[in-house]
Amino acid sequence: MSGHAPVARALGGDFDYVVVGAGTAGCILANRLSADPKKRVLLLEAGGKDNWIWFHIPVGYLFAIGNPRSDWMFKTEAEPGLNGRALAYPRGKVIGGCSAINAMISMRGQAADYDHWRQLGLTGWGWDDVLPAFRRLEDHFLGETEHHGAGGGWRIEEPRLSWEILDAVGDAAREMGIPQLADFNTGDNEGFGYFHVNQKRGRRWSAARGFLKPALDRPNLKLLTNVLVDRLSIEQGRATGVHFMLDNEPLEARARSEVILAAGSIGSTQILHRSGIGPHEWLSALGINVVLDRQGLGRNLQDHLQQRAIFKVHGVRTLNETYHSLFGRGLMGLDYLLRRRGPLTMAPSQLGIFTRSDSRQERANIQFHIQPLSLDKFGDPLHRFPAITASACNLRPTSRGTIRLRSTAPGDTPVIAPNYLATPEDRQVAADAIRVTRKLMKQAALAKYRPEEFLPGPAVGDDDAALAKAAGDIGTTIFHPVGTAKMGTATDPLAVVDERLRLYGIQSLRVVDASVMPTITSGNTNTPTAMIAEKGAAMILEDAKSFG
Repeated sequence: MSGHAPVARALGGDFDYVVVGAGTAGCILANRLSADPKKRVLLLEAGGKDNWIWFHIPVGYLFAIGNPRSDWMFKTEAEPGLNGRALAYPRGKVIGGCSAINAMISMRGQAADYDHWRQLGLTGWGWDDVLPAFRRLEDHFLGETEHHGAGGGWRIEEPRLSWEILDAVGDAAREMGIPQLADFNTGDNEGFGYFHVNQKRGRRWSAARGFLKPALDRPNLKLLTNVLVDRLSIEQGRATGVHFMLDNEPLEARARSEVILAAGSIGSTQILHRSGIGPHEWLSALGINVVLDRQGLGRNLQDHLQQRAIFKVHGVRTLNETYHSLFGRGLMGLDYLLRRRGPLTMAPSQLGIFTRSDSRQERANIQFHIQPLSLDKFGDPLHRFPAITASACNLRPTSRGTIRLRSTAPGDTPVIAPNYLATPEDRQVAADAIRVTRKLMKQAALAKYRPEEFLPGPAVGDDDAALAKAAGDIGTTIFHPVGTAKMGTATDPLAVVDERLRLYGIQSLRVVDASVMPTITSGNTNTPTAMIAEKGAAMILEDAKSFG
């Protein structure tokens, strides 16, 4: 590193594992690794405790996203594909991480996603391999079945309210030939239906509630919050600990067995870069001593870009008018207080539609999040007119972005450049997705509600160029950054970790979070991240026995 870092005091305690990040992956890792009372686990979290009401009432995402109490408030660089716009890039700043502020949607993706990982040479990551891990995690309202599990820490339930307008959008999808699905999570999610959610009786069920808190009374598990991790300790090619700041004091925690990064596609990448691991030209430019040149670290960023089309509707209730009514807000609060039902239990999106942007697609490649509300952006008030939002995202984008350090200061924000709509394929899917949205809104099932296009707007023509530009104008992240420390075989020049999540070139170091996905899954990414942590913990314990 450049400069002279203050001498760190050794943190008291003898730890087998130091886990960095108490988001979805870190909570599960801490639970699984500390289940053996002989193994001492230290969990370091940069955010704070989840002692705020809006972490627990589902509709709290409206107040948590864009709030520095709960969100790291990252922003992207100005994106050429978005016509020069920069986007807010929310990440959870609390135990439970993004599972404390996200959409709560339980979505595994498609079996073909994982079979593709296996075809890339990643043994143990095909659909048949990952399904047992998904099932072990779950406490599903459908109970124990061939697809789902019961008794796990990850509670999954049906939504606790319905909307006439969303039922009508589902009917419109059926009129387009899209089948209705009772369960998106059996391997093929093509169809429409209501999302299952990570809730328990009307309360958000984060990874902290499901996995971390039940384990905190274990004497062999130690949690530290509001910790700013700087870099790893690396001695003779082996990770031996972590340097961090706590209450303005520099500390070092040592790990006898392994250091495990679970800080996400942004956090894990930053820590590794500050530790001298990454593309040598990026690190050298900041004066960082290069410990290991790994060209893929910080590259391969993938995210789901959504086109947030908004349609005014007539003669039907949406959340917009209830939000702006003092009486309506009172009724919502009373319904939640008495029955744990109603709009306060809402996930951001209730109705999902998975379909194909054009007939040439082999499987569903776009996902709609249909919402009975509209707003300019998260953190802003809802519109005053009745409206719905039909957000369509490209499930398997071909554009690739980067995450890199802005400076060596641990508290500095990273340079996030998702590179949206950089490829002709992505621009075509974006244009076609708007066409599918318009077709959906013109179905007979919606005629009596007279949908009126507000965004991108009727002035936008139907040619590819106009629609691709419109996608750049209304496109925004759906908060699914993955891939910056991708799994790959030893011959893959961009691979960062192997199929057992061990970092190539450094011993006793793993990355276990969304950053290891070689390609993004076809749907919301929180549940796949949980599965990666479940499998990663099992691998760590298996390898410990092998070397025991």
